[in-house]
Amino acid sequence: MVDHEVDTAAGTAVVDAHAIDRRSAASDGVLARVRNGLGELTGALRRVAEHVLSDPEAAARSTIVELAERSGTSPATITRFCRAMGFEGYADLRLGIAAETGRARSAGWTVDIGREIQPGDPLARVLDQIMAADTRAMHDTAALLDLAEVERAAVAIAGATRVNIFGASGSALVGEEMQFSLHRIGVAAWAWNDIHEGLASAALLRTGDVALGISHTGQTRETIEMLAEAGSRGATTIALTGFPRSPLAELADIVLVTASQATTFRPDALSARHPQLVVLDLLYIAVAQRTHDRAHAAFRRTAQAVDGHKAAKGALS
Repeated sequence: MVDHEVDTAAGTAVVDAHAIDRRSAASDGVLARVRNGLGELTGALRRVAEHVLSDPEAAARSTIVELAERSGTSPATITRFCRAMGFEGYADLRLGIAAETGRARSAGWTVDIGREIQPGDPLARVLDQIMAADTRAMHDTAALLDLAEVERAAVAIAGATRVNIFGASGSALVGEEMQFSLHRIGVAAWAWNDIHEGLASAALLRTGDVALGISHTGQTRETIEMLAEAGSRGATTIALTGFPRSPLAELADIVLVTASQATTFRPDALSARHPQLVVLDLLYIAVAQRTHDRAHAAFRRTAQAVDGHKAAKGALS
């Protein structure tokens, strides 16, 4: 089956305007880019993306006509898909996928996260699957992450009078980790997950303050409302999300993108936690670098404050 979409100049312009990632046409992170942009593609372009992800090795071996036939689209659609992924043409996309699948194949079973986990599987195999999924997600996040955005976020937080962190459910736990880390180096930070308390705190922010909203989907209403309120008061807003064109990302001044490896044995939201923590750890260290003297002194004092409890616990054991 072949679709009947016309590859007009106007259609191409629309695709180019919504390209998932035009920063690089390098082979690193090709499949990550496709996975990351899947939720934003519709119709024929989405069918191409799903087909590429379902069997990357076959896609790398296919001609443009073969890929069009197998995905039920047309060669013109494949060309538009390549441009949406940041490639000049099908040959570049094909080479990128081939290089990436070649690396995965040479790494062996540890990157095979597509197989089902059966109820009777030994824990050793389950552990390998979890480690493979998380490792791949973190590598994909590193490929997607815009370090210039991390730099902007670090500079904003380092100079902020107050930092508010917003998140719900699992994202709230990640936010609390970041709040604790920032407090340890002398940054005045608060984490909020209650919508009423969060909105009240956001309303008191002003220019020079920072608000960080965490949501993998970027569609959590409470987090969006709290970040929007902070932005309306003049605070610099940062979004940590897996979807760069989500509602949360659209209203943020700075967007930090993560990837995840959803599997049949673990939901997408849970698989996003480790990549989120990696990005926030990078951001925390970047802030500490930019406030070195203050951070070093604060960390020393906070460490000394809890040393007595550590020693007492050790003595009791």
